Amino acid sequence: MLMHLAKPVQFFIANPKEFLWYIGAHKQQLTGEGRNYIYGLAAIGVPALALFLIGVIWNTHTWNLVAECHKRGTKNFSAAASCLIFGSVMGRAAVAPVTWSVLSLLRGEAYVCALSEFRDPTSLDKFPPGYGADTMARVPCDDLPGNLTKFKDEITRQLKYESQLFGWMLIGAVAVLVFLTKCLKHCCSPLSYRQELYWNQYRSNETRLFNRTAEVHSKIMAAKSVKKFFGFVYLDKEEKELVEEFTVEDLQPRTQWDAISGVYIYRENKGFPLYSRLHKWAKVVMGNSLGPESQEMAFLAT
Repeated sequence: MLMHLAKPVQFFIANPKEFLWYIGAHKQQLTGEGRNYIYGLAAIGVPALALFLIGVIWNTHTWNLVAECHKRGTKNFSAAASCLIFGSVMGRAAVAPVTWSVLSLLRGEAYVCALSEFRDPTSLDKFPPGYGADTMARVPCDDLPGNLTKFKDEITRQLKYESQLFGWMLIGAVAVLVFLTKCLKHCCSPLSYRQELYWNQYRSNETRLFNRTAEVHSKIMAAKSVKKFFGFVYLDKEEKELVEEFTVEDLQPRTQWDAISGVYIYRENKGFPLYSRLHKWAKVVMGNSLGPESQEMAFLAT
């Protein structure tokens, strides 16, 4: 069921023009008091909300936060750290819906559909009397009375000007917000610019190597299990080389997985940085246990 729903969603995300054509094709069914307004807002807001939820789901910080709360609770989080993590999740998830909203406002079609019925007919030069909101709601459609069709372009143009103005204002507001956020982040960071850059590179490389190694490890363990059941296992040349090259004795216990899972706030031990939960776990295994000098700072990897 979810796969069937995902295909049209992916299509509309990849082809926003097709989605706008789709909503435009149904405008004629929506004229009437308040219905255009609701539909116009839904055409902008519902896809934006869907994209926002998808962004939250796809963000790794979301599931690290869930794992952290499930395993350790929130007692280890200060107010600053909690705000930082929440802001990171919300900020990244907001990129796609803001982009969708900006594109919708710059095109102006949904805005015209939503607000045409609220346009005051008396503000238009030589507009015939006796027509109200119900008639103005038909402006985005093709069923206006014949004597009003000449006013359609003017009303649409005015509403699109307003929509595009709001679109550019939204772009400017987002740009200023991003700039201020970046400035605040670097001003409050306990790390120098170069060390922060190194930390980001470390986290990226650690994640990439961990995923590749986990894939090989799981493949070897699966091969052992299949061989145990059938007495043999069919492997291609590359898989045989992997099995022969790497020795896997056993699986990691759950306590180790718990130790490396969850949200990670920047820590130092005796002045030396600990860049991730895996890094911290490896230091403990090597005998460098964390002492009272361990310091946690409200700073999250980007």
